[in-house]
Amino acid sequence: MADPADLPEPDAVEGAPHPRATVNLFGQAQAEQDFLTAFNSQRLHHAWLLSGPRGVGKATLAWRIARFLLATPPQEDDGLFGAPMPPASLDIPPDHPVARRVLARSEPGLFLLRRGANDKGDKLSDLIRVDEVRKLFNFFALSSADGGRRVVIVDSADEMNTQAANALLKMLEEPPARATLLLISHQPARLLPTIRSRCRTLRLGPLDEDDMRAALDQAQVEIPNGDTAAMTMLSEGSVGTAVRLFNQDGLGLYRQILSVLGSLPQLDRPGMLTLAESCAGKGREDRLALALTLTDRLVSRLARTGVTGHPPPEIVPGEAEILLRLAPDAAHGRAWAEAIQKAGDRARHARAVNVDPAMLITDMFLHLQHAA
Repeated sequence: MADPADLPEPDAVEGAPHPRATVNLFGQAQAEQDFLTAFNSQRLHHAWLLSGPRGVGKATLAWRIARFLLATPPQEDDGLFGAPMPPASLDIPPDHPVARRVLARSEPGLFLLRRGANDKGDKLSDLIRVDEVRKLFNFFALSSADGGRRVVIVDSADEMNTQAANALLKMLEEPPARATLLLISHQPARLLPTIRSRCRTLRLGPLDEDDMRAALDQAQVEIPNGDTAAMTMLSEGSVGTAVRLFNQDGLGLYRQILSVLGSLPQLDRPGMLTLAESCAGKGREDRLALALTLTDRLVSRLARTGVTGHPPPEIVPGEAEILLRLAPDAAHGRAWAEAIQKAGDRARHARAVNVDPAMLITDMFLHLQHAA
């Protein structure tokens, strides 16, 4: 059995600081202000659902709120000097004792609910199981003596199995005193309606180019000059996705996929085989998954071009000409939409039965060739 401390953190993105170590949040000023307004009005809800696309800063916001709540005393009028000035931001200095304890994972008022080890203890579980949720009851029992505020971060609520979700629901129905639960959700529609109904929602949206550049700079991810706009569009405004794309040369892979698809209707078979071979072999599972995702995204852009009559902004030079040539009208747009749906279904089935990755990629492009 592996030491749990040796397992990777399930809520971390490789190549980027963990959200608890991320000081600034970019592009989500409205969500921050909505929370501050509730706090300053003395109407702080006990449960908050932080929703939005994956990688746009939901976890970073949750950790900022946690530090803020644990470091900010109650805004009460003491009868002598009156109530203190309401805080204008969620910022807590990095040298604040709470900030230091949070970073060191030693803050007694904070509980992080996330995926734990599997039954063998050698890997992370695929889901948050009920045993992890039950640890919350011990946390509240042990932390109730000091009478201070308690904060729980659930990252992510989408990953709870049915038993875990029902256990958390009971806590939402009868929340402990002075407790705030922050539920991170990439797909809130998948949560129990009763969980959603007991939370106030903070919605976070995709980042624009300027915020993306600032967020990547903070994460010390050095995107080449001129590629920030392309990375913003390719990642659909998600910093987490942009970091993953950078780690796997996603922009280069997208250019390679565009080159092969742009050769249609006369498919560039040598190019297709080169692409397929680059996704095959042990240790290339992430590249295969990324190739399938980017192909789906590119063909979706083809479908949109045909239906709307004009291409979206180019991710890479020359893309617009290819999109217009392959999807000149609405009929072609619909054909591409149907083609990628079928190709995606075939790819998912092929992965489920462990078809050779090179064959999987080859089959997908041969299927798309028929649509052209």
